[in-house]
Amino acid sequence: MGIKYESRIDLAAITAIDMHVHLEVDDCGHKAMPEELFEASAAYFKSTERTPSVDRIAEVYREAKMAAVLFTVDARTALGHAPNSIDDLVAGAARNNDVLIPFGSVDPRTGPEAITEARRQANDLGVRGFKFHPSLQGFDPSSEEFYPLWAALEELGLPCIFHTGQNGMGAGLPGGRGIKLRYSNPLLLDDVAADFPGLVVIMAHPSVPWQDEANSIATHKANVFIDLSGWSPKYFPASLVKLSNNVLSRKVLFGTDYPLITPEKWLGAFAELPLKDEVRPLILKDNAAGLLGLTAQ
Repeated sequence: MGIKYESRIDLAAITAIDMHVHLEVDDCGHKAMPEELFEASAAYFKSTERTPSVDRIAEVYREAKMAAVLFTVDARTALGHAPNSIDDLVAGAARNNDVLIPFGSVDPRTGPEAITEARRQANDLGVRGFKFHPSLQGFDPSSEEFYPLWAALEELGLPCIFHTGQNGMGAGLPGGRGIKLRYSNPLLLDDVAADFPGLVVIMAHPSVPWQDEANSIATHKANVFIDLSGWSPKYFPASLVKLSNNVLSRKVLFGTDYPLITPEKWLGAFAELPLKDEVRPLILKDNAAGLLGLTAQ
């Protein structure tokens, strides 16, 4: 058995928890996606440092006095491309457990193997949640074909982040390289959240063009949250900003999508949003700390 992660995050020493950070390359130099998808997403987001190592990511967040949830995406079936090593990711997070929190990922289309692997990642490696990208992985999360996986994750008691809304992956390529946006409609997650009330569902990103649907689901269901990654806050839909100030103040979570968007740029734009002073720390740190089970040392 490899290294098992244990958190050493001091909540009092950090100012924020970034719920959405990608590790795009593992210790062997293997990338999480085919090269053309990297190039297209880098152009879409105008990112410069596209594949920082786990230790470089830790350095960025340590210097910023923040913690970060770190993950990759296992889309082996849809992409025909082997995923990054979760074991390497967890080992890197364990090496930097003062700032990094590892999430796992499995390919739902591998059936029972996905359930076995999810349990291994949770029980043997100590991941603190899971990341899914329905469009990139090519699956409808509301299909009952995947309900055994959601049942297993509900039993494990770990939160799950699902990509929603617009896709930077495949953007600008012919046919979007076959990536289908409809799988990222948040309404598909409403079924999952309703049928698995013990499963914490985090809808990643402002869910453009379905923001009203995402707002409604997060308002309606206690087990559904929204992370604010993937967009500069200056481009957030007005409805999301308005509700974040009141009924969703405890349901929204700071997230950047680093390395596609840097914490510095995101926070600079966030400071300009018309949010109440008492809401900002909830979004930046407190809501995430509760979801992740982090407590003051």
